Amino acid sequence: MMQILNIAAYKFVALDHLPELQAAVQGQLQPLNIQGTVLLAEEGINLFLAASPGDIHAFLAWLRADTRFNDLEIKESWSAAQPFRKLLVKIKPEIIRMNHPAIRPSAGRAPAVDAATLKRWLDAGHDDGGRPVVTLDTRNDFEVDVGTFKNAIDWRITKFTEFPQAVQEHREALQGKTVVSFCTGGIRCEKAAIYMQEAGISHVYQLDGGILKYFEDIGHAHYDGDCFVFDQRRAVDAALQPSIDAAAASDV
Repeated sequence: MMQILNIAAYKFVALDHLPELQAAVQGQLQPLNIQGTVLLAEEGINLFLAASPGDIHAFLAWLRADTRFNDLEIKESWSAAQPFRKLLVKIKPEIIRMNHPAIRPSAGRAPAVDAATLKRWLDAGHDDGGRPVVTLDTRNDFEVDVGTFKNAIDWRITKFTEFPQAVQEHREALQGKTVVSFCTGGIRCEKAAIYMQEAGISHVYQLDGGILKYFEDIGHAHYDGDCFVFDQRRAVDAALQPSIDAAAASDV
């Protein structure tokens, strides 16, 4: 029986007084027996948490009472057991490390396409203006190996800090195409899209909500395999259920 609610969310928003925010978040999570990770930085918040639905919703109600997070978008999935071993609330220089000052919260989000639009473009083989569409996987190589969009560009990076150099090496090959960057939940592909814009690549978008939102809205169309997740489930399928293959691998 799937009784544990798993949530993933991020938001690029200017944050200050981080130690006080860290203490407040920790103080709300601990009594609710919620486990997972919350990352805080001056550029925003990133979280992966799991617990009973009541506890998760209680925390989200508290968090969204802060006007900086009142529009925080959540991606949900379910599991039979708690997929996290402990709770961590950490302050970091970046909520997803790129080692490049690409994100400026005051400048707004990167251009995005929703799951339905991407599917329509992939069905047609081009965007609404007739421009060829390519998908660009911004994740690490071991994540890509679990599953990715069909014919996606994969630069075999081993960590996200390698992404800017990979862009510089392949920039010319992306010109003239509509590039849709994607990742697990949206955070890496948003930074990636902003960086590519700054690098002079036109017609760049991120997949809004990443693979998890695509699975939720569309399912498996144009996608091969499962989606790697950084918890004990290891991967989820297009129904956002723990992958049978990943479960079998964890038993080996």
